[in-house]
Amino acid sequence: MADPDAELVAAAQRGDRSALDRLLRRHVDRVHGLARRLMGSEADAADAAQEALIAAVRGLPRFDGRSTFSTWLYRITTNSCLDELRRRSRRPDPRAELPEPRAGGPTVASAVSDRLDIESALRTLPMEFRTAVVLRDLCELDYAEIADVLGIPPGTVRSRIARGRAALSRALGNPEPTTERPSNEP
Repeated sequence: MADPDAELVAAAQRGDRSALDRLLRRHVDRVHGLARRLMGSEADAADAAQEALIAAVRGLPRFDGRSTFSTWLYRITTNSCLDELRRRSRRPDPRAELPEPRAGGPTVASAVSDRLDIESALRTLPMEFRTAVVLRDLCELDYAEIADVLGIPPGTVRSRIARGRAALSRALGNPEPTTERPSNEP
């Protein structure tokens, strides 16, 4: 697969600061979105995204193109998030829960509430499931790219996504599918 960022990467590796700036601007929203979904906190996501971008700039001379730049950057971002989560687990979390939205609000409020529910449900998943689900369903990476980002076999990726989606569904209050067959009785 051809890397759409290859020319910018090559120019940035040669020291072209304008190419580096364009490359980072092209990906900053996706890096921040991935970090926000993995971290569950806007402040922690901003820290992790910033660390990821700094690490990418520092590591760019060693980027060898075995994967696409975006896959490489997702791996760096995921690792940055995991590092930040380890740091965060060592300190208390002073943030309070958000108040419950009022019933019957406008459509925008409903959409915001749904998004908050999803973000909250994502935070309940074990990190290995959350990461796989976010990379697949929100970042739209294929299984091979996720395997590359996480450094695990594609079969493990499939398993984590399936288990993560099931746990996410339960966290959102969706009923478990039953294995019973419907009765033919009237």
